[in-house]
Amino acid sequence: MAAPAASGNSPLITSKAQMIERLSSGSKPKSEWRIGTEHEKIGFCKDTLKPLPYFGDRSIHAMLTGLQRFDWEPVVEGGNVIALKRDGASVSLEPGGQLELSGAPLEHVHQTCREVNIHLREVKEVADEIGAGFLSLGFRPDTKLEDVPMMPKGRYNIMKAYMPKVGTHGLEMMFRTCTVQTNLDFGSESDMVKKMRVSLALQPVATALFANSPFTDGVLNGHKSFRSRIWLDTDADRTGMLPFAFEEGFGFEQYVDYALDVPMYFVYRNGTYLDASGKSFRDFLDGKLDVVPGELPTISDFDDHLSTIFPEVRLKQFLEMRGADTGPWGELCALPAFWVGLLYDQSALDTAWDLVKDWTEEERHDQRMNVAKMGLQTPFRGKTLREVAVAALAISREGLKARGKLNHHGESETVFLQELDQFARTGKSNADRLIDSYNGAWDGDITRAYTDCIY
Repeated sequence: MAAPAASGNSPLITSKAQMIERLSSGSKPKSEWRIGTEHEKIGFCKDTLKPLPYFGDRSIHAMLTGLQRFDWEPVVEGGNVIALKRDGASVSLEPGGQLELSGAPLEHVHQTCREVNIHLREVKEVADEIGAGFLSLGFRPDTKLEDVPMMPKGRYNIMKAYMPKVGTHGLEMMFRTCTVQTNLDFGSESDMVKKMRVSLALQPVATALFANSPFTDGVLNGHKSFRSRIWLDTDADRTGMLPFAFEEGFGFEQYVDYALDVPMYFVYRNGTYLDASGKSFRDFLDGKLDVVPGELPTISDFDDHLSTIFPEVRLKQFLEMRGADTGPWGELCALPAFWVGLLYDQSALDTAWDLVKDWTEEERHDQRMNVAKMGLQTPFRGKTLREVAVAALAISREGLKARGKLNHHGESETVFLQELDQFARTGKSNADRLIDSYNGAWDGDITRAYTDCIY
């Protein structure tokens, strides 16, 4: 999760138009479109297999301290290092100590993969020194919720208290899940709308392809992506498939209207998170928010509020693809490749829209509800999502070819789709492979995840 914006020099919001402009200001010419990739990973102590605490010789704090040898600059909150920054990228913490790389905005996926490789190499060097490791799974395989330590970030205290009021799985989301996502640009409002609709419709396909969380509390949980299942009952006010995005007239203003109706979490003032959970941002706009009486929000407050909304595709000044489980190294590169191929070439985007434009709201909803359990075998129009994945990957491949971004071997970005092609051909994702291993070579021994799924 992003660090809060500094509100001191941020303009006061006196009209809805300012919030609309905040979103629309993300529009960029195609030559300036970039790729940002974020991925989380689960830390553990190699000898005990327990989660890494924040403090101690073998800890998240030790990781963040050790990584500073690679010219990462620390970010401190309440006297604790809670993030690192370097060259437009950051390393940050999720509530349960999941270590996240938020990558710099890059031009092509080859650069993304180089960034991922450098980061994982740095993490491994420090982790090996302190006896730690990091898992490439979308959900903690055996650690119970009550055994996961909470990181010392102020907003997490507010979220932890609020989540059980609005859903049954919010704390699971906070403390036990891991995702990989990619952030992509748009050129105009109409371009944003088409990209939003295509990526929302195909988000369950991404969930199926990247499904990688079949274990809970040491046993099979009956799902391909239990992380996706968790999101179905986290907080209905701020999650989901955004059906209004497919309505005539959708644009930046309609997303602002949606955001204003999502209950708040906090207001950040003078280094402190003030608990505004469940309160109305519309009241804030009227100067009637009781935690900061008489104050009007700033653009920074609006940015913070946008960061607390969790739909399958999130709009800020860019679009965030949020439907995938984290996975092995190659899949961290495959996710941006998949979406860049679909969204960054106009012919591919048009073809992808043709693929999904007649899908109904009910069909999109059913895919999201069913894909967590059934993955690529999710039924759809007499077939399965496997067939849709094959079609989507073919479109993505053509889009990546058209971009013509080559590595030093003369290979295009399509090289990163190879494992996804295998998943789509066989109908088996990484989760299916793990299920087969658990029932076969592992003989039900979940501790094998800590050797077979380590970065």
